[in-house]
Amino acid sequence: MATAGPTSGQSASELIDERIAGLKDWRGATLRRMRKLIHEAVPDVVEEWKWMGTPVWSAGGILCTGESYKDKVKLTFLKGASLPDPAKLFNSSLDGNARRAIDIAEGEEVDAQAFKALIQAAAALNAPGAKAKPKRAK
Repeated sequence: MATAGPTSGQSASELIDERIAGLKDWRGATLRRMRKLIHEAVPDVVEEWKWMGTPVWSAGGILCTGESYKDKVKLTFLKGASLPDPAKLFNSSLDGNARRAIDIAEGEEVDAQAFKALIQAAAALNAPGAKAKPKRAK
């Protein structure tokens, strides 16, 4: 697993491990599961630690970030508005021109296959020569 992170001696992957371990409730289990699905979808994904403590997964550019809040785990796709989402996983940040997010509350489980397809689509969009889908007129 490739990592890119701070110069404090810990890799980004180690910092993400610590974040997940520190979330001693459903949020840790949820973030752990989503991280595993990201690695299954894009095995050479790079883990990064940015913006004062945000887990980031990249492949040719940022795929998504993983944040934990009191009532949810949020996975934000920086180019989400350009990704196909036939399973309608995106349920947050829907009004923006670029980002889309998946908010996961306690007891919710995201469809693994649909999520991995989103991750793979994000990686394909970051590939050299890829073009974003045209924006629809409002």
